[in-house]
Order: sequence, then structure tokens, then C-alpha cells
Amino acid sequence: MALRDYIGRVEILTVAREASFGYFLTLEEEGEDVLLHFSETDQKFEIGDEIRVFIYTDSQGRACSSTNIPSISVGEYDWVKVADIKEGLGCFFDIGLKKDMLLGEDDLPVHEEVWPEVGDLLYITLRVDRNNLLYVKPATDPIIESISTKATRADYNKNIHGHIYRTAKVGSWIYTAEGFKGFIHESERKIEPRLGEKVNGRIIDVKEDGTINVSLLPRKEEALDEDSKTVLAYLEQRKGQMPYTDKSMPEEIQERFGMSKGSFKRALGRLMKENKVYQEDGWTHLKTEDE
Repeated sequence: MALRDYIGRVEILTVAREASFGYFLTLEEEGEDVLLHFSETDQKFEIGDEIRVFIYTDSQGRACSSTNIPSISVGEYDWVKVADIKEGLGCFFDIGLKKDMLLGEDDLPVHEEVWPEVGDLLYITLRVDRNNLLYVKPATDPIIESISTKATRADYNKNIHGHIYRTAKVGSWIYTAEGFKGFIHESERKIEPRLGEKVNGRIIDVKEDGTINVSLLPRKEEALDEDSKTVLAYLEQRKGQMPYTDKSMPEEIQERFGMSKGSFKRALGRLMKENKVYQEDGWTHLKTEDE
């Protein structure tokens, strides 16, 4: 095995000698030394001790090690929170080492508005580049599928929550707390969720392979309630009257209220049925206690 084959992995190495700044460990098969800096361990060792370490490389490509074993390694995945974001570089993850690991911008969505934020969660592993440097690699669909649980028809219409592990203009892919692998079509979300973002939704279809389709939109009754509140709040801001009715143009309604004309009409109909508003001369008015 070449040195490259050890990088990003946990190995048992032997202490060869001690220096003023740390220990040198031997890769016996390679005859190479790996530095274990004193800052990377809280233990004392003797020459000849065999110790379990994680092997990585510093910024100059030199082999180093740590007795702090990270939650991920090459080929081993885990859910890890985003620790920092650097514009022009990408996202950094704290995997338990002194140095955070980078998920480069080339492996992130094209549009930065759907990049993860600090605290978002991704299922990741490590990869070694051509210069023997370690970087974060997000899980692909086959990896997510390998850890997923199949949903059944009994799960239809259930509320779920989970994290977005892949995102695109056509939709987003989610891994739920139950272990379901799902897809959110662009028509079933108001905005495109961030990569790694935790979202709440409901199951709208269970496929034959056990994967699910998810909607992030509220149920019709929940949406109606929210839309009614939106219309009422706008009326109250305008002292009880607004130049919008069920005859208004769809474009006007979408621009002002962020809802379709159908949703707006249902909200108005509910408010009129509850005797809270009325329409007159092309305006909608908030009813007062005297009316």
C-alpha cells in the first residue's frame, strides 16, 4: 500500500521516536514516518507503543496523525453539521480534528442561495485528491439508498421531517427521520430548500420501490387558514380596505399576496362566509362590529 492509501483512514501505528514537538509513528510496510503532534493527543507514549490514530495531511501534503478519531473517514459516512461557510471556497465541517474539512464549491449547488448554512446537516465522507489532501464528499443517491428504509402504503399522508441531501431546479431529494428516501418536486415547494436544510412535509405518494414523494406545501385546510390570515393581516394594515377582490387579475394577487388566484378566492370566500369581510365597488372591506 502507498502512503496515499492510508490517508483519511484509522490505522494502528508504532511509536518510533519522540521529538520536542511530538511523536513520529512508523508505517512499517512503507518505511515512512507519520507525525503525531503533541496538540493532536492528550496521551503520553513510549517508544514501541502501538496506538490507534487517524492519518491526514497538512497544507503541504505531509503525513500527520491524531488520536482524536473523527466521525467519518474515507469510505465511512456520517451526518455532520456545517461549521462554517467561506465565500469562494465552500462549506467547512467539524469532524473532530483541529482542522475543519472543506466541501468545495465545485461539489455545491451552482446557486449560492441554496448552499448549506451553519448548523445544516449533511451525510458525508472524505476523499483524497491528487495532492493527497483531504476534502469532504457528500453522499450520492446509491449511498443514501443503502441506508434507507422502505416506506409502505400505510405511511401515505403522514407528516415527516428530514434533511435535503441533493437539490436541483426540478426538485429536491430528502432523507427523513424514519429513514425514507424521498423526492420533492418543484411544484410541491414554495421555495427551493437549501442543501442540508431540515424541512417538514408530508408523504403524498409511496412508490413500488419504497421511496416516497413529499410535499412541503400545507394541506388544503391548513393552507386556507394561512391564506385567510394573510388577507386579514393585509386588510388590517390598510385600515380595513383593499382594492383586491375575487375579480382581480391573477398576476396582481400573486405579486401582492404570493398566492394563486384560486387560493385567494377560497380565502376570501371563507372570510365572507365567516362574516368578516365584504366586497363592494371593486374593493374588499373588513367588517366592523357595527356592520
